[in-house]
Amino acid sequence: MERTAGIAATHRPFDLLRAAAAPFRTFGIFLVALAEAGPRMEAIRRLNATSDEDLAARGLTRAGEVQRIFRDRYYV
Repeated sequence: MERTAGIAATHRPFDLLRAAAAPFRTFGIFLVALAEAGPRMEAIRRLNATSDEDLAARGLTRAGEVQRIFRDRYYV
């Protein structure tokens, strides 16, 4: 009897809400991966890796670079 109690304790019942949400969660993960793979995100990663001193030496600001990267998509 002890064995079945341990097995029953680890068994998760079917969760209808979780099953219904799974395709939407998967689609959301796909959209995030797609956005992160884009060229804008690569430019943002490079910008984040650049120090403020390096930007200042080139006469640039972090805010100005974000505006340049997203200029055709957003009014920042």
